Amino acid sequence: MARRNARISSLLKREISKLLERTVNDPRLCGFISVTDVSLSSDLEYAKVFVSILGSDADKREVLKGFDAASGFLRKELASRLTLKCVPKLSFYCDDSIERGARLLKLIEQVESLSNKSENN
Repeated sequence: MARRNARISSLLKREISKLLERTVNDPRLCGFISVTDVSLSSDLEYAKVFVSILGSDADKREVLKGFDAASGFLRKELASRLTLKCVPKLSFYCDDSIERGARLLKLIEQVESLSNKSENN
């Protein structure tokens, strides 16, 4: 069952990304948005979709509102594209892991530059 769950999660992630790129017309969902992960419940009825959003906190809130408004449309489109018995109900969450990773890389670079400066003195 875990393998099936992983396959469906990957499929949903890919298809939702394609829909965002080509089909969704909501202006709130036109920015730089990427689907980072999809987590399915064990009964495959619910899917948590994690999205990375570039912008301020206010922009992120607006994008999540746009996703809430478009979730029915996305689910209907997924049902027409996929051969699943039941398309899971979608809920969207902001994933800030990319921002945290960039922040950590910046901190590592700062530490390296400080250590290089101290070694040269």
